[in-house]
Amino acid sequence: MTATLLVLLLLSQSDSAERETRQRAVSAQLAFRGALREVSGSTRRISGELARLKASSRGLASGNGVFLRYADYGVTQLRWMEAQLAAATRLANAASEVEDPDMQLALLRVAGPRLEAAMVGSLLLAVWLDFLNLADVALRQQLHPVETLFADMWRRQEMLEPTMTALSSREHGQVEAAAQDVPPLVGHLTSEFAATVERMRVAAENLQKVLLLKEAIETVTMLSTMRLSLPSMHPSAPTLVGIGLAVGGDGVMMGTRIVVSAEWVELVRHLVRAGVLSLPVVSAAVRIQAGQAMLARAHGELPRGVREALGDGPKVRAMHETGKAGAGMSEPPRHHVLPKEFREWFEKRGFTGEMDVDQFCVKLERAHHEAIHGGGNWKLGRTWPGEWNRMIMKALQDAELRLGRLLTRNEVLDIVAERMKVYKIPMNFTPWGGQ
Repeated sequence: MTATLLVLLLLSQSDSAERETRQRAVSAQLAFRGALREVSGSTRRISGELARLKASSRGLASGNGVFLRYADYGVTQLRWMEAQLAAATRLANAASEVEDPDMQLALLRVAGPRLEAAMVGSLLLAVWLDFLNLADVALRQQLHPVETLFADMWRRQEMLEPTMTALSSREHGQVEAAAQDVPPLVGHLTSEFAATVERMRVAAENLQKVLLLKEAIETVTMLSTMRLSLPSMHPSAPTLVGIGLAVGGDGVMMGTRIVVSAEWVELVRHLVRAGVLSLPVVSAAVRIQAGQAMLARAHGELPRGVREALGDGPKVRAMHETGKAGAGMSEPPRHHVLPKEFREWFEKRGFTGEMDVDQFCVKLERAHHEAIHGGGNWKLGRTWPGEWNRMIMKALQDAELRLGRLLTRNEVLDIVAERMKVYKIPMNFTPWGGQ
């Protein structure tokens, strides 16, 4: 009787743990799609504004159109962001079709860096759009020397280029490092923007031009990344922007409206805790949106209440540890859970593009990596039936023999997920880097 009760208890705990994992996967999936919609909405607005600026016959597009190269630069940056969002969407769709909840979360983590890059990139591109709109106003109303304006835009583009290149790299380490550099960059650009607006205000010849300038700049900054960082205009002119900040009881930054909304916090809380988004990247986004008071802080620093609201905790921090490589030691080996020597076999079953076998690598301690391959000598290891590559291919091929057809991509992933749990391989994929 005691043994029976023990078995029932263990089964109950197992069912409860499985339900919790499935619920976590569903929550992460919904949150991920919500974040995708938000970033996609931002890129669509930017795309519309860029198209409007290029189509106009005045301002930025007037004369010989020499300033249009800066709008074209924005369009070029927008392309890679849209490509990243499209790939992230495809990965999210693939995750929703897989049966195993741990594999669902693992696929969302593969998509995470793509969403991070597009999210931070769109914030920076919104700043660039502000400068394009400002240049458009200056050219329309002749409020700034053309040669100086052109040189300033060129210099700012050069300031953006290294960060944009890193964000578009698809390498998570570069994306995370670049994201943490974005807040001080936005802070510097915000100061330049405010200084340029002031020079334009002084250049306005009469009150009517000042009022036109005010109206134009308010339109420019309505959806601006910098809207909470810009100072008020000179007292002699109408107020432009100027919003005080405070920290609410739950640690969420507040202005005259909620800067980081409760809905956004809830989205990223799920994604940070699930390891889909990294806290340093989310923190950078919060600092950018929270205004000048937060832009001045050192890398990664947020008030404790804000960090906790975003889901910070020991488990989250452990999920993004750099490992021994961060302490100057060699990088742990990366294990292809889909054996790369069978790349063609996997490609025939749908593993191409962002689902290529090189996306399904796991960092393992050297001893663990050698153990699953049958020891340090890989040739001898292949003679052991339990060696990972030999075992997984046999399991997949046996499944196809039973079904009498090729496995679908999702069926392959479910079988792989089951074997990864048996071999105690963490379901936390990282792209192959050639190590």
